Amino acid sequence: MYARVLYQHGARFCHPSLAIYREVFWEQHRHRTVAGRNEEEGRDVLLLPQRADCNVDYTLQYNPSSYQYPQHDSGTSLSRVEVEEETDQTTLIPPFRQQSNHYSVSSSRHLSSSKNTLLDLAFNRNSGGKKAGNASQYQTETLTPDIKGNPRAFQRCRPEYAAISLDLSQRPPPIQSKQAFLLLHKVTILKGSMEPSNVTDFLCKLGHLHHDQTPLVRGDTRFIMLLRYAVENLQYFTHTQLLEVLQSFVWLGLPSTHSMLGLYETELALRAGEMTVHQLLLAADLWRSLRRSVPQYLERLFHCISLNLKQVGVPELVQLLYIMGEGRWCPKELVNPIEQLLIKYVEMLEPEEIGVVCLGLFKSQTSLSVGVVNRLVDKAVSAVKDMSDFALVNVLKLLRFSYLDHRAWLEAMEQEVPCRTPGMGVQGLMHIALACSALHYRNDHILLAIAERLPLLASHCRSKDSGKLLWAFGTLGVQPSQCPSLYPSLLEALRQRETEFQRYPEHLLTGLLGLAFVCIFPEDLLVLALSPEFVSLATISKQLDLKKDLFTLDGTVALEFPHWTGPRLSRQLKEEVEEMLWNFAQSDVCKKDEVLEAESVLGELLGGEEFVKKRMIIPHTRSIDLEVHLDSTGKPVVLATSNLTSSLERSTSSSKCSAGWERISTGVTLTEDLMAQLTNNKKSKELKPANLTPQRFPFRRMEPDEGGRLFSIGVELSDGLVESLTKPSSSSSASRDLPLLKGAPVKLAIQVSNRNHYCYRSQQLLGLHTMKRRQLELVGYRVVELPHWEWFPLLRRSRAEKLAYLHCKVFSRLE
Repeated sequence: MYARVLYQHGARFCHPSLAIYREVFWEQHRHRTVAGRNEEEGRDVLLLPQRADCNVDYTLQYNPSSYQYPQHDSGTSLSRVEVEEETDQTTLIPPFRQQSNHYSVSSSRHLSSSKNTLLDLAFNRNSGGKKAGNASQYQTETLTPDIKGNPRAFQRCRPEYAAISLDLSQRPPPIQSKQAFLLLHKVTILKGSMEPSNVTDFLCKLGHLHHDQTPLVRGDTRFIMLLRYAVENLQYFTHTQLLEVLQSFVWLGLPSTHSMLGLYETELALRAGEMTVHQLLLAADLWRSLRRSVPQYLERLFHCISLNLKQVGVPELVQLLYIMGEGRWCPKELVNPIEQLLIKYVEMLEPEEIGVVCLGLFKSQTSLSVGVVNRLVDKAVSAVKDMSDFALVNVLKLLRFSYLDHRAWLEAMEQEVPCRTPGMGVQGLMHIALACSALHYRNDHILLAIAERLPLLASHCRSKDSGKLLWAFGTLGVQPSQCPSLYPSLLEALRQRETEFQRYPEHLLTGLLGLAFVCIFPEDLLVLALSPEFVSLATISKQLDLKKDLFTLDGTVALEFPHWTGPRLSRQLKEEVEEMLWNFAQSDVCKKDEVLEAESVLGELLGGEEFVKKRMIIPHTRSIDLEVHLDSTGKPVVLATSNLTSSLERSTSSSKCSAGWERISTGVTLTEDLMAQLTNNKKSKELKPANLTPQRFPFRRMEPDEGGRLFSIGVELSDGLVESLTKPSSSSSASRDLPLLKGAPVKLAIQVSNRNHYCYRSQQLLGLHTMKRRQLELVGYRVVELPHWEWFPLLRRSRAEKLAYLHCKVFSRLE
């Protein structure tokens, strides 16, 4: 009995079809040590004979989509592409965890006696042949619930897409793994007699293998041998065969970083002029399905399309825009033809096609004329009820990129978004809120519906989502009292993603500025943001200039957190940013007609240009004011340069005598005459400088007022303060601001506003400008606004009318 069992067991291992498994497992075991060395590389390498004109080293930065649910069915698309305009991110995985998820198999073998070519192929076991590095994150990270949409769903709108795209949901009928290994066994038999048709046939049949079993085939040395034969026959494939081979790579899950794919890109780029429009678009879609960046091929594709525009119909146009978006590029010479084609076909577009057209234009940063964008959005309005959430968000992205307000679409969003938010996820909601803030469109129906949903999803927020949501709600002036759970939940989500700040420091600064707009100051995150290590990290970024954000945050902390004892920016960095901002203001805002006219009329009203100073009173708010000082009798005070303290003195560092309290400079030099005017109605017996001791005068934090004017008193006048001001002091010491009481000198900050300071079709100030006015009050200024709806029409009126208007505006502030 034992002998019979042993005989059967041995017979199974001697069976020819199972001998293949033994060889594969033996090869894996034999090269496990080599695999460990390749593990850290995270990419697949195939060394092949290189032609002089072929560059075989390619890398692709891949970012998963914000809209795709995890799919495990073999008939489901796995295309996941991040749809953001800016540098995107995935959930960071600690290095030790990344390493533990990698297991590589490397093998090398001489494949023929005539060509001793070394093939060194490293595969990631857990990624199932997907992209290494970030792709491992794609598989291991917990996906957030989000919009139930497929970025390639538009390809099911028309049957014509079958000729120009690959339906990833329709895998070929599966074959057994036993059949696959028998095919590989035939490869070793044919060897040097392999014809292009044989290679194509083998690869296409292997592409029928179930996707769960493809990693084992990709790790087989005979499959590597087959890839080598494919490269040797690359120039002899017909166009159809070449596309079939590329399609088989998709089904086999060949890694996008595989260096061999560079040879295929070069070959297709060389053949592009001989291929039809359908073949060109299909090849581009196959590259997209492989998730490989192919700039060389796309350049040839766009050139060939521009020569064959008459062959471009609705599906070809939509597919072209999809490819442009995924490639993040649209050549300038194609912009006008695309505009003409959109005008021609816009009424024929299906709802999902509208969404992908908008997304393609957004991703490729293609600026179309206002008329064309309006027509496209007009069509979207008519089809909004049939649009998926994914398509709806894409239309908002195009409007955000174009800075175009489409009233009918915004009104439709007021109805649609509140109904859809319960089924949407974090990324979709973030893009809607971000579009509203970019368009300055405050609609409480939309925003409060999003705010109600977000606390339930806060744990799924990336730092990017939390930061941009805080910015959006803060910019639009949504107060904490309106949605009590929103800000705490997003703030906690931001804290939970602190490790991501090392890679994406901009998200922390974006979120903190949004919080500052609504007077929320989390000390722990402020300490982190202003720490020397974080500042160093943020300022060395080559892609984003974060110095201005740091400067704004630092100045805000100085004014609104007077007891701050935490880190601050260096004087050198503040000087650098202030100079940069002032240079920009001089070349832009200071030259605007409405500002120059206001400065001129004010000078005439007050008796000379020396009574008006155009400058950045608080530079960290990034805008200028027209500064006017009036004495206690209402007469203007000359504003010589020497009489104005520098902005750096006003932003100040910690005061030694105040133990951390911030000192704020005044804009007027305190002379004996001025103090005599200030104290004229005070009894002389109240002034006893000799008996005074230094005092601290606390500033109270100002509460936001929904964007209206703030004319509260930031400092209470006391006998001690007046007497302290009368004491002799050096010119370098900073003095306290004078009170805003009747009979006292007054400092006015006259602001020439424009519509970009306000919410859409509203007189409510946006977050940054609300914060600026709050802070001007804190440093002792009264704000005089020249709203654009009043001042701009006056620019066409007489000088006398302007003088009368400004006289009323300026001197009414003294009452």
